[in-house]
Amino acid sequence: MALQRMDHVGVVVDDLAAAKEFFVELGLEVDGQGDVEGGWVDRIVGLEGVRTDFVMLQTPDGNARLELIKFHSPSTQGGNRDAPVNTPGIRHVAFAVEDIDAVVAGLRARGAELVGELVRYEDSYRLCYVRGPEGIIVALAEQLS
Repeated sequence: MALQRMDHVGVVVDDLAAAKEFFVELGLEVDGQGDVEGGWVDRIVGLEGVRTDFVMLQTPDGNARLELIKFHSPSTQGGNRDAPVNTPGIRHVAFAVEDIDAVVAGLRARGAELVGELVRYEDSYRLCYVRGPEGIIVALAEQLS
């Protein structure tokens, strides 16, 4: 098998600046940004007239990346930004954090909301889901032991 690793997860957003700010506040680092358009990208994604801006972010350890994409064209067909965590499809991105209380406070100061509660799982983790810009759900986990 030729699979080497997972390269990144892509998330389509309407407000690229707000999404970028949210994930930078969380601790991701900008790894690159730019725009793409043209026949080659049309053929890859199966749409015509594609024009996008993107930001590639990576975790501080460099082992995981998140791509945020804003489609300027063609127009999007919308979706339920407030879909619950059990909706079929990709529903959240998870991050291991230190000091989950401080991370949640920083994200809430930027408009994020807890989906449920911050809970303790046995003596292993403190966990929560946070809904950020565009309805993106982020799972946070602080290892206790």
